[in-house]
Amino acid sequence: MEILNLSLPATNRFATEYLEQTPEIQRYFHYRFNDRLEYEKRLTEIQQRSYMRNELAAHIEGYMDKFPASEKVMESIKKLKEKNSTVIIGGQQAGILTGPLYTIHKIISIIALAKQKERELNVPVVPLFWIAGEDHDYQEVNHIFIERNNKIEKKIYPEKVIDKRMVSTIELNHDLCYQWVEGIVQSFGETAHTKELLQVFEKAIHESKTFVDFFAWIVMHLFKDSGLLIIDSGDEKIRKLEKEFFIKQINNSREITKKVKEQQEVLKSSGYEHTIDISDQAANLFYYDQENNERILLDYNFENNLFIGKDGQIQFTIEQMLELAGEFPENLSNNVVTRPLMQEWLFPTLSFIAGPGEIAYWAELKQAFEWFGLKMPPIVPRLNITLLDRSIETDMVELGLDLREILMIGAEKQKRDFLQTLKDENLDSLFESMKQGFLSNYEKLETYIAKGNKGMLPLLKKNEGKVIDQIVFLENKLEQYAHRKYEVVINKYDRVENALWPSGSPQERTLNGFFFINQHGPALINDLLDCTFTFDGTHKVIRI
Repeated sequence: MEILNLSLPATNRFATEYLEQTPEIQRYFHYRFNDRLEYEKRLTEIQQRSYMRNELAAHIEGYMDKFPASEKVMESIKKLKEKNSTVIIGGQQAGILTGPLYTIHKIISIIALAKQKERELNVPVVPLFWIAGEDHDYQEVNHIFIERNNKIEKKIYPEKVIDKRMVSTIELNHDLCYQWVEGIVQSFGETAHTKELLQVFEKAIHESKTFVDFFAWIVMHLFKDSGLLIIDSGDEKIRKLEKEFFIKQINNSREITKKVKEQQEVLKSSGYEHTIDISDQAANLFYYDQENNERILLDYNFENNLFIGKDGQIQFTIEQMLELAGEFPENLSNNVVTRPLMQEWLFPTLSFIAGPGEIAYWAELKQAFEWFGLKMPPIVPRLNITLLDRSIETDMVELGLDLREILMIGAEKQKRDFLQTLKDENLDSLFESMKQGFLSNYEKLETYIAKGNKGMLPLLKKNEGKVIDQIVFLENKLEQYAHRKYEVVINKYDRVENALWPSGSPQERTLNGFFFINQHGPALINDLLDCTFTFDGTHKVIRI
C-alpha cells in the first residue's frame, strides 16, 4: 500500500480552521491536537483523577465475551485496570454492515493513535470504540449504498421499526437479515473472497441477538487482533456504573444548558453558527419508556422544578429523577451535550477521535466541562481516507483527470464537458430549425382554425405536442447513437465518479467497506492498520 497525503478543505468551515489550528479557533478548546507536549499535560491531568477502572474493565470483558476476541483484547482489558493507563476513544452509530466507510476509518484512527501515543508517552494506551446504541434514529443506520448499472443505489434493510426504541433493543430477524445481506454481497460481484465473506456474515447473524450485536460482532471480527475494546452506550449494565454521573447531570441541568448557550454566543460573536440545537429548558437527558419502547427527550421546567417530556405526558420532580438515576439508571440516557461529559467521567481519556461535525459541537461544550472542573481532551480529527483502486487510477490517467479535483467535486463536470464535444452543431441547428419552422406553421394553422372552428383547437394542440415529441425522440436517439460510439470512455467517467465521489459525496461518506473487502480480501484491514499515519489533517489517499 502507498499513502498519498493531500491538503483538502474539510466539510465545514469550522473543521477546516480547526485543522489549521488558528489562534481564533484554539480558544474554544483546552488542548492543541497536534502538539506532543499537550498530551503530556493531559496525561498529568488524568493521573490526578480517579476512575472505576476495575469495574469498567469487568463490564467491558463481560460485554465483549459474546464477540470475536484475541489475546490482544485481553491485554487491553488488563491495561485498562492499570492506574497509569489511558484510552483513545471515539464513537459512532451501529450502521448495518458497519455503514459508510468513515466508521471503519474512525476505528482505524483510534487504533493508530493509541499505538502512537503509547510509544511516545510510555504508558498503556487502550483503543476504545463507543457504540452509540442508545440512539433511536433507526433510519440513519438501516441502509447502505451500492453500485448497480453504473448508478449508486440506496439499499434499505427491510425490517420495519416505527417506534423510537433504542437501536440496542432492536432484535435481529436472522433469516431476513441473512437474505438481505446475501443480496448485498452478491451485488458486490463474485470474487475469490465472496464465499468466505458470506460465511462470516452467516456466523455473525447467527450469534447476534440485536442490531447492535451484529454491528459489534463484525467490528470485532475485523479488529480483534488490534486489541480494540468496545462498549455499547445502550447497554443497561453500563448505566449502573453511570448512575452517580446521572445524578450530577440532574443536579446541574440548568447550569449545563446555560453554559452551552453562553458558549454558543461566544462562537456566534466570531461568526460561527452553532450545531447543537438546544432550548433554554433543555434537560439534556432522555427517559426510556420501556413499556412503550420509546426514548423521550426531557425538558426542565425551572419554575416548577419538573422534568417534562412528550408534551407534558411525562413528568418527574427532581426527587423522582434522582431516584431514577440511583435505582433505575437504565431508564436514562444522554444526549449530544451530556454524552461527552459522561465519557469524560467514566474513562481516563487521553484524546477523543472526532469527525468534522463532532469537532464543531465539542467547541460548544467548553464551558459545560469547565463548570464541573474538567477539561475537554485533545480533539483529534479522524483520518480522512480514500481508497484508490489501481484500475480506477488507470482510468483517471487515461481521461486526464486530476486526483485532487476529483476528490473535491467529482468527475461529473468533466464528463459533461466531454459529452459536449460529441455534439454535432450542424445537426443541432437542423433540429432547432425544424422545430421552430414547425411551431411557426402550427401557429398559422391555429390562427386560421380559430376563425371558424375553435372546437378543433385542443386536438390541434395535442397533435402539435405529439409531433414535437417525435422530433425530440429522433434527436435523442441520434445523440444516444453518438454516445454509444464512445460508451467505453463514458463508462470510465462513471466508474471514477462512483468510486471516488459517489452520489456527489466523498467516498467515505457513501460506500461500504465490505465492497473493498470483497474485492481485496480480509487482509485489507490489517494492511491498513500496518500503515503509518500522521494526524496532520491531510487527506489520506491509499492506493490498493
